[in-house]
Amino acid sequence: MSAAALVQSVDWLAVAPPGITAVMALVVLVADLFVEEHRKPLLGAVSVAGLVLALLSLLPLRSGDRTTFCLTRGHHLCSYTADHFALAIQLLVLGGALLTALLSMAGGDCAPEAEADRFPGEYWFLLLSSASGAALLPAARDLATLVVALEVASLPAFALVGIRRGDRLSAEAALKFFLSSVAATAVMLLGVSFVYAATGSLHLSAVATGLTHVPDQLRPVAGAGVLLTLVGFAFKTAAAPFHFWVPDTYVGAPLPIAAYLSVVSKAVGFSGLILVTVVAFPPYAHLWGPALAVFAALTMSVGNAAALRQSATRARGAVRLLAWSSVAQAGYLLVPIAAAAYAGEQRVGSTVAYALMYAAVNLGAFGVAALVARARPLGRLDDYRGLYARRPLTALALAFFLLCLAGLPPGIIGLFAKVTVFSSAVDAGLGWLAVLMAANVVCGLYYYLRWTALLFRAPGRADPSAAGQPEADAPEADAPATAVPEAAPRPLVAAVALAAVVGLALSGAPQLVLRLTDTNLF
Repeated sequence: MSAAALVQSVDWLAVAPPGITAVMALVVLVADLFVEEHRKPLLGAVSVAGLVLALLSLLPLRSGDRTTFCLTRGHHLCSYTADHFALAIQLLVLGGALLTALLSMAGGDCAPEAEADRFPGEYWFLLLSSASGAALLPAARDLATLVVALEVASLPAFALVGIRRGDRLSAEAALKFFLSSVAATAVMLLGVSFVYAATGSLHLSAVATGLTHVPDQLRPVAGAGVLLTLVGFAFKTAAAPFHFWVPDTYVGAPLPIAAYLSVVSKAVGFSGLILVTVVAFPPYAHLWGPALAVFAALTMSVGNAAALRQSATRARGAVRLLAWSSVAQAGYLLVPIAAAAYAGEQRVGSTVAYALMYAAVNLGAFGVAALVARARPLGRLDDYRGLYARRPLTALALAFFLLCLAGLPPGIIGLFAKVTVFSSAVDAGLGWLAVLMAANVVCGLYYYLRWTALLFRAPGRADPSAAGQPEADAPEADAPATAVPEAAPRPLVAAVALAAVVGLALSGAPQLVLRLTDTNLF
């Protein structure tokens, strides 16, 4: 290929969402060197403004027909495409990062928020850097850009998880997250190298074409590359049996970062998985389709089984329950991708629709957990007993979020999203997976409703210690539980309110996201 064929066009409007986020990350990092100490909180406001601006930059791209970084000669191959799939995921990613930023601005003495105050420049730079990589990934249309975007999203997240200096749980969480992600990346790169060796291209559409004409002697290499790439993304999506890092990472991370990982990091993994399977590997659907169906069955079953075992008196039990719930939800998200191997790529719209619903309500649930942790830092499920008597609106918001996750009214959007996922499995002929999903949804009702019921029970005696728990499970046993709740910070209230408004809007007009299930996103 001549040098002229490598000259690429650049559409700056198309790359605006991740570009603005990356530029704001650099602005915050440089500003931190010159801003006086008492003005450091302004860095959080600048970060929020940057994320809002990045979200607004999606508006001119609504048509979903822009491409850039394209080869100018030969086949029309582009490395960046702002189609409807990319825009939907970018909306999820940037919206999730915005809610995470609001949660991080809550301030106060609680550990979940303190790090944004102690290390503002580093914190906001890392958050925006990770968000820029997450926004880039769904628009990537070659394997090199895909891997680079994935690492840009992941590397800052390692530091954010371990940003609590001197905290053993935070350091342990960061180490587990780092080691599992490095292993996943190594496996993925090995798979990508095999695919490149078999097809001679990195562009996803060219890979799909190349896989249909692989020489017989290279077919084992191509098959191994497809499966290894799949395993790499299975780590990123917390699919069982590659989910072991999730509970400890969520518990050790600051609460806003745990919320970020549960939504944005998961969206990154699933969008990458959709791109490599549906766009690049259709000729090998007979390999990745059954594999993803098995992953989906294992993931939802393991997540729900572990969530059922969570004790109401265990320290940080609320976050652990949300962590295992996120594993179970990942299983549901895998179902339409597996179905795409049998019924066509249009099925992945169900995954996107479900992810948008899950993002709003799960971030809202973490927001309420951050609010409750200000008065009850142990974070036990029992700390939510009688929350309606102390904070009626907060309790109602959490009840709504949990009912959405369970798929029960008034969380209509959660119900409809589960029905679309269930339908995708039935339409693809995966009846056994649909039956298993129905059984897991019923299992999930138990722990979601148990937590919801606690909110409206009579308040019990405030017990600041985790009775019967070892010291490792109750590192904050000396922290008192306040009888009268303090005023919640405005950014934290705004984050919970925004998540609730989005959830209510989607429940009132579910067609806003469910139309994605009938749209060709690519």
